[in-house]
Amino acid sequence: MPEFELHPGIASLPEEDWDRLVGPDGSPFAEWGFLASLEEAGTVGEDSGWESRPLLARSEGRLVGACPLYVKSHSEGEFVFDWGWADAAQRAGIHYYPKLLVGVPFTPAGGRRFLLEASEEPEEWWPAFGLALRKLADENDISSVHVNFCEQAEAEALQPAGYETRVGVQYHWFNRDYGDFEGYLQAFRSKRRNQIRRELRELESQGVRIETHVGDEIPDSLFAPMFRFYRSTIHAKFYGRQYLNPEVFALFKERFRERLCFIVAMRDGEPIAGTFNVQKNGVLYGRYWGADVQLRHLHFNVCYYAAIRHCIENGIDRFEPGAGGDYKQLRGFDATPTWSAHYVADSRLRAAVSRFLEQEREQAEEAIEWMRTNSVLKPSR
Repeated sequence: MPEFELHPGIASLPEEDWDRLVGPDGSPFAEWGFLASLEEAGTVGEDSGWESRPLLARSEGRLVGACPLYVKSHSEGEFVFDWGWADAAQRAGIHYYPKLLVGVPFTPAGGRRFLLEASEEPEEWWPAFGLALRKLADENDISSVHVNFCEQAEAEALQPAGYETRVGVQYHWFNRDYGDFEGYLQAFRSKRRNQIRRELRELESQGVRIETHVGDEIPDSLFAPMFRFYRSTIHAKFYGRQYLNPEVFALFKERFRERLCFIVAMRDGEPIAGTFNVQKNGVLYGRYWGADVQLRHLHFNVCYYAAIRHCIENGIDRFEPGAGGDYKQLRGFDATPTWSAHYVADSRLRAAVSRFLEQEREQAEEAIEWMRTNSVLKPSR
């Protein structure tokens, strides 16, 4: 029988033990270097409403599985929004917080959430994790368990344990064997292709040059501007929340640099805008964007066109730029489903959530089908 235990934080676990479970195909955001940095910089912790309590699985005393688990006292920084559920619970006299969250803080990127040794059978362990999490909630008077941005197979495996599947929509770019950036442009219908060319030319006419730096080639001098760009976007949005601090950027520089890809707009020799991206195993993830100045089409060029060029030139198969943004579809990104799984302890709230999710799944499927039918890309031959 597997043995489950809660551990006080990922940073206190050996890096090699945790990353052995993540494996070469796992999400970079599930790696020790990312999650432990968030803890050590103080961006997650009990005071922030993100109490890190990873759930470990052992077989005959050996660590064979784990999941990044957080005790949450709010719903900030999750990107799978459940504020409506919390409001409904309050009206019904149900305590919604604390709740349990399996996922990556502040990161709307999909990936495996139940981490296992390569020799273990996932289909056997996924339900076991689901039941262990449910038991934790039931025995500690915790309202719910949320497994956010997991893989579809994980969500489906949790259904027999009483978890409801939630489907969201993001826009992902896929490399359709484009030989070069011009090949990407030729995939568009002429009107859209000409519009992209105009956006590219206009930035060049403003004296802006875009550079891409990866891994050890990233100059130390770029980390401070990248944090500044991140803050500029946060402060520009009324809904912005600053989850990160300079300390976590410094830790990323030390222990996560090999996963990073900085795309920076330069003018007169100085960085004026940039994106903080992460890449691993043929996938580029866009995370943070910001700029010191506002220039026409700067955002599209730095966040999308330069990133797509980087993917094509380096054989990267997929680019996930993050949450939101229907405008991404106009630049060749495909509407793509995301998955999560949710267990709600109270039977009344569980029934209401179930009805909501059934309608939401139908709407997501219809939206994805419409976007694919109305793609700006020419039909494949």
